[in-house]
Amino acid sequence: MNIEDLHTFVEVADAGGISPAAQRLGVSKSIVSRRLVRLEAELGIQLLSRTTRGAALTEAGTTFRDHAARACAEIELARETILPAGELRGRLRIAAPLTFGPTYFAPIIAEMARRHPLLQIHTCYSDKKVDLIGEGYDCAIRLGHMRDSNLLARQVGPFHGKFVASPAYIAAHGAPETPEELLNHQALMQGTESWQLMDGDKILTVNPQGRFKADNGTALVAAAVAGLGIGYLPDALTREYLDSGALVPVMKRHPIPVAGAYVVRPPGPHPARKVAVLTELLIEFFEKQPFIIPARAP
Repeated sequence: MNIEDLHTFVEVADAGGISPAAQRLGVSKSIVSRRLVRLEAELGIQLLSRTTRGAALTEAGTTFRDHAARACAEIELARETILPAGELRGRLRIAAPLTFGPTYFAPIIAEMARRHPLLQIHTCYSDKKVDLIGEGYDCAIRLGHMRDSNLLARQVGPFHGKFVASPAYIAAHGAPETPEELLNHQALMQGTESWQLMDGDKILTVNPQGRFKADNGTALVAAAVAGLGIGYLPDALTREYLDSGALVPVMKRHPIPVAGAYVVRPPGPHPARKVAVLTELLIEFFEKQPFIIPARAP
């Protein structure tokens, strides 16, 4: 039984169709279809019901999917075990943030590809939190404060931020000094998120309100510079504006807790070797260049 056929079947089952599975695998839809036909012919049973909306598992396909996934995982582990030390092959799908990914993380991922010429790396840059399992990613690089989930996370470096606003906004609306006062100001947000801030050694959570929202940190910085409200933003985005005076820090008595950069992966006893290698490269990056992310005193 061809392992590529098994792996393709698992991808189609998890993606819900041939087209999204082909995109995950980086091959054409016709190749995916041929592999499925070959697998079903070998088994002598229909695994998928194909419709115009996608592909649904038959009863037999539902049963077979878990066995096929375990077989693929075992074979992948066996391949990694017998490879020469340091050599990686196969495919690595990474979800990375759009705000920082192309600037800070893309060079590290490119270096990984240079070191491992047999490894295929596919990276999606988006500030949207993707479903790693449902969308077939091996791992994601995420920034901020990790929330409880069924995913496994390893911190690779620190991540600092501040409350900031423009001098024009402060002149018009004043500068908040307490969490209660902060709630009376326009907040620049990505959605309906909560904000965390320090009160001595305790972490407080507030639920700000605001009329300007964007799913990208760079856009929120622009809104803060334009005087639209108070931003809860990372230092790596605001440093040059703080240096020039276009933005100033606020809420100094209630700073933002130090967050982190994380490599997040689906649950499992051990990370794939390729995910472990990426994690170590990111840790090395933060150790060698800590000035890129941590805060500087205002």
